[in-house]
Amino acid sequence: MKVVVCVKQVPDTKSSVSFKPDGTLDRAAMKAIMNPDDKAGLEAALRLKDQYGAEVTVITMGLPIAEEVLREALAMGADKGILVTDRVLGGADTWATSQTLAGALRNLEYDLIITGRQAIDGDTAQVGPQISEHLNIPVISYAQNLKIEGDSVIVERQFDDRYHVLKAKMPCLITALSELNEPRYMTPGGIFDACKAEITTWGRADLKDVEDSNLGGIGSPTQIAKASNKVRKGAGEKVTLDSAEAVDYILGKLKEKHVV
Repeated sequence: MKVVVCVKQVPDTKSSVSFKPDGTLDRAAMKAIMNPDDKAGLEAALRLKDQYGAEVTVITMGLPIAEEVLREALAMGADKGILVTDRVLGGADTWATSQTLAGALRNLEYDLIITGRQAIDGDTAQVGPQISEHLNIPVISYAQNLKIEGDSVIVERQFDDRYHVLKAKMPCLITALSELNEPRYMTPGGIFDACKAEITTWGRADLKDVEDSNLGGIGSPTQIAKASNKVRKGAGEKVTLDSAEAVDYILGKLKEKHVV
C-alpha cells in the first residue's frame, strides 16, 4: 500500500500574525508549525504503515523553509519527503494550490491520499476536495475514523452530532479532522535520521498536466479585499445585582437579542 500525505507549514496562530502590504500573510515573520489537521492525517498514514507496512510519502508546497515540516514528518516515521517550491507558485489561493499539488501527485503511485480537513491559516477546507476533482478520484471529507478493508477504505465522516459511514474503493482521497487521532511524537532516532535524510525538491517543470494560467498568483481567482489582525473585544457591560435581579437582567438581554 502506498499512502501520500499532503501537509502544510502554517503560522502558529497562538503567536502574533503579520501581513504584507498586499494583504497576504508574511510567513517569514511568524513562527511556523505543521497544520494540526494535516498532522492527524500523517498519524493515520503512519498507523497504516504500522498495521500493513504501507509506504508513506509526505508532500508539501511552500517556501524552501517548508522543508522543516517534511523533516518533522520523517522524524515521526514517514518514508519520503517531497517539497514543491518555485517562485512562479507564490501567491496561490486554494485553486492554484490544489492544481499544483495535483500536478505533483501525478508523478506518484498511490492507493490513498490523505490531507487535513483545512489549514488554520485559511480555514477553507477546499484544497483536499479540489485535488480529488483534478485527479478524478473519490473523496471522503471530515474523517474522524478510518479502516482498510481489502481494496477499499471505510470512513466515519463527522456530521453534526453523529457520523456517516462511507466506503470508497482506492485510490481515493481522505480529508482528516484533528480529532481523528493523537499524533505521535518524533523519536530521538527519527530526528537523527531525518536530519540526514534527502528531501526531494520539485519545481514548475516537475508538475504534470497543469497550465501556467492555473498556477501561482496569476492562476488564483481569489481576491483579498482587506486583511487585519484579530480585533480585541471590549470589556463588555458589568453589573452588580442580587440573584433575583440578575435572572431578570439576563432574561431581558436574551429577549433583546431574540435568543428567547
